[in-house]
Amino acid sequence: MASEAHIPGPECLIENTNGQLLVNPEALKILSAIRQPVVVVAIVGPYRTGKSYLMNKLAGKNKGFSLGSTVQSHTKGIWVWCVPHPKKPDRTLVLLDTEGLGDVEKGDNQNDSWIFALAILLSSTFVYNSVGTINQQAMDQLHYVTELTDRIRARSSPDVDGVEDSADFMSFFPDFVWTLRDFSLDLKADGEAITADEYLENSLKLRKGTSPKDETFNLPRLCIRKFFPKKKCFIFDRPTDRKRLGQLEELCDDELDSEFVQQAAAFCSYIFSNSKTKTLSGGIKVDGPRLGTLVQTYVNAISRGDLPCMENAVLALAEIENSAAVQKAIAHYDQQMSQKLQLPTETLQELLDLHRASEKEATEVFMKSSFKDIDQLFQKELVAQLDKKRDDFCNQNLKASEDHCSALLKDIFSPLEEDVKQGIYLKPGGYRLFIEKMQELKKKYVQEPRKGIQAEEILQEYLKSKESVTDVILQTDQTLSEKEKSIEVERVKAESAQAAAKMLEEMQIKNQQMMEQKEKSHQEHVKQLTEKMERERAQLLEEQERTLALKLQEQSRLLQEGFQEETRRLYNEIQNLQKKMNKPKKGCFLG
Repeated sequence: MASEAHIPGPECLIENTNGQLLVNPEALKILSAIRQPVVVVAIVGPYRTGKSYLMNKLAGKNKGFSLGSTVQSHTKGIWVWCVPHPKKPDRTLVLLDTEGLGDVEKGDNQNDSWIFALAILLSSTFVYNSVGTINQQAMDQLHYVTELTDRIRARSSPDVDGVEDSADFMSFFPDFVWTLRDFSLDLKADGEAITADEYLENSLKLRKGTSPKDETFNLPRLCIRKFFPKKKCFIFDRPTDRKRLGQLEELCDDELDSEFVQQAAAFCSYIFSNSKTKTLSGGIKVDGPRLGTLVQTYVNAISRGDLPCMENAVLALAEIENSAAVQKAIAHYDQQMSQKLQLPTETLQELLDLHRASEKEATEVFMKSSFKDIDQLFQKELVAQLDKKRDDFCNQNLKASEDHCSALLKDIFSPLEEDVKQGIYLKPGGYRLFIEKMQELKKKYVQEPRKGIQAEEILQEYLKSKESVTDVILQTDQTLSEKEKSIEVERVKAESAQAAAKMLEEMQIKNQQMMEQKEKSHQEHVKQLTEKMERERAQLLEEQERTLALKLQEQSRLLQEGFQEETRRLYNEIQNLQKKMNKPKKGCFLG
């Protein structure tokens, strides 16, 4: 990918001013230049917890995202930084730094929940950054996760079986990474050393009881367990003494706590190796332009007072891309035809074969670039455009053949016409000489190559136009008896009738060829559509199986912990998912 698509420094992506979220067009322009699939890492957390420092580390820089050195939150809105992926050259790493949550100076924290939700919707890895241990205060600060069901929609309409919309969150939510800064506890449980991941797992255990206090305790933990497909934890020692914290940008690694340096390196290494490409339902890999469209779609929904909806966003993206896919396919068809087609073609079949080969490739181009083509509307549009192109080429081919044949006849027969004008054949024996000359010139015309499909018709039209001249020469020739003249008239009529029958037969053959071509074209579109639908179904099944495995795993844990009610709810979600997986596949129809 061209290096200019990478931003030398962070750029504001979504501004948060006066309670309004606005997309920065300059940032969208930068994203639109990134044609590689993107790995999107977003970081969210309370203000002044050192989020920006970690993001700068992921960018491979000491400076970039503003760190700030006071108790005020520095980052406003959501900022983006696009850098080359250090381990995956065919991917671009997109880093999203967000303004600190719970900044008391903002007064109105309404947009905190939206920024939290947007970070989840846009990222493939979601990093939640906080200071200290995972205690109840930390969970209380993470109340935004419990509000996601009021901020995000998976589907545009409710599930017919009454299953909660949030049941689908796990299928498109990012992986969850909790980074704990200035962590001072020993990682132990029951006297045994545990890993940071085990510490997180223990911290997410539910508490038995039905009191409001128990529900407040359990809800954020339950949301994290149910919504996020993968969970990871990193702990960090304090990087340096308090006085030097404000100079982190200036300090080298050897001036920082060695444990902290190792922990930061381990975090970066994990993100580089394990953060996935941002992918939408159906295995659709997100590149820069697609990410820009998602940003715009989600922020527009929030501005209208609607909830950002994953399904609607994907459909909006599909509308843009499928329209472009049609144009891309048509451009490919035009290029192929302009390279290979030389008018006029000798036969109609030659043109139809070229059209069919170019149409097949164009359809492949469309299939590769399109997705979520509901009711095959865009494919039908492609079919209509390709049919029109074929008909236009047939008409051009007809005209090119007619023009070429008319010019050829004029060139070949003009000396004869001149002789007729001079009355050379108006003499005894002139008719025989005229007919011999006509036969000679007809033979010359027939032997000329690449006259096209109108060769016979234009010749017959020309001969018909000369019938009166022929008859005058015949009747003037005194060497022929009346009987011979009658026989000759009948011969000419029979020859003309035979030519007409031949043309009619050729016309029927052409009509048959066109019918066969249309049927083959239809079958090719259906074949490619069927193959695409099979691939999409296999992709969807793979995604559903992955989600099912995670839900079954969580169900097992809840059962072991003795939470019957939650187990029952998850059982309903699992049943509903299995029902979807076993749905009979749809047939494909192209009207």
